[in-house]
Amino acid sequence: MVSFSSEEIIKNTIAFVKNELKDAEGGHDWFHIERVYKNALLISENENVDKTVVALGALLHDIADSKFHNGDETIGPKKAKDCLKTQNLSEEVIGHVINIIENVSFKGGNQTQKFHSKELEVVQDADRLDALGAIGIARTFNYGGFKNRKLYDPEIQPNLNMTPSEYKASDAPTINHFYEKLLLLKDKMNTETGRKIAEDRHRFMEAFLQEFYAEWDGKK
Repeated sequence: MVSFSSEEIIKNTIAFVKNELKDAEGGHDWFHIERVYKNALLISENENVDKTVVALGALLHDIADSKFHNGDETIGPKKAKDCLKTQNLSEEVIGHVINIIENVSFKGGNQTQKFHSKELEVVQDADRLDALGAIGIARTFNYGGFKNRKLYDPEIQPNLNMTPSEYKASDAPTINHFYEKLLLLKDKMNTETGRKIAEDRHRFMEAFLQEFYAEWDGKK
């Protein structure tokens, strides 16, 4: 049985993810994965975690986002497991990474998370940071355009009480997503490093919304 070093496993996984996501929507492509990976490494410097599990969880967390697979949440974990099995990782490590993938996402509807670990907390914070600040704004409007959604409609109010299935099926204007998800993330961060970065990015989004509404209403 071939044995791989941690560095080789990460390198092989990066190559796999780049190939899988080469045609992905711009907010969920390799560059999103790379940013989350870098965020996860930064956060993990201040946390007592298995950094290989964190790295693999970050790299594989969106390998097949259910939004682009008719809501099927089983494809991503299966693809990740197949990738990891080819590298002869232990069942314990593979299981941990799969649990991260299955529990990392914000699903709306105040859904209870079924798995907990420090590694998941790090990857979750890293992923959530990429939904905040300037990058988060750009990704949100990119996806809204991809789904042909309105920018904003004053007659359609944000729905803060959606079930997970309603959240998944929502076609509300892009601005509503700020209130239904993005502005909620700051208070959902798990780590001190994540919270500090999130606070800055949250303020940037609040300033953006103020400017957006002022321009929309013709006040400046």
